[in-house]
Amino acid sequence: MTDGDRLTPERTALVLLAAGRSSRFGAADKLAADLFGRPLGLHVATTLAPLPFAARIAVCGGTALDYAAHGFEMLFNARAAEGASTSVALGVAAARSHGCDAVLIALADMPCVTTAHIQRLFDASDNANMVVASSDGVRPSPPALFSAAHFDTLASLSGDQGARDLIRAGRHIVTRADELIDIDTEADLAALHHKTR
Repeated sequence: MTDGDRLTPERTALVLLAAGRSSRFGAADKLAADLFGRPLGLHVATTLAPLPFAARIAVCGGTALDYAAHGFEMLFNARAAEGASTSVALGVAAARSHGCDAVLIALADMPCVTTAHIQRLFDASDNANMVVASSDGVRPSPPALFSAAHFDTLASLSGDQGARDLIRAGRHIVTRADELIDIDTEADLAALHHKTR
């Protein structure tokens, strides 16, 4: 295996999904909620800033966060209520328009992801047809890396399942469970504040 067989950030679009309904969080803009002095939804965006992605695309819904100020192309998903699949399709279409070989799909409400883990996903992509997903050792999840061979499938998904079946069938890179925390409720956010104090 050579480096040429692996997917690389330089040929990959980072697609940040930031259009979720956040119904379990209440009426507030979840992604704008404070986490250690920074909006929750900007943590992963700024953490992954050092990686040389070919494009950075934020698929947004009701959030007031300005991802463009952090180097992202912002796409508004008017169909966000139909499920995560609509955001994935928008992100993949944008990645195609940039001529990318892959997409890295990350969630804006997963604030603890590290660049080291994302690099491990790329290091595990030993051919150009792979899906490489994260895992806490129990279940696979985003962030997940998809080669262009899967773009048609990603673009044709429906409902709120996102790319779950592709993720399950892919290679899984295990990391600490606390790195893959997904903030769904105000209680989740409070627990993260408490855990890291």
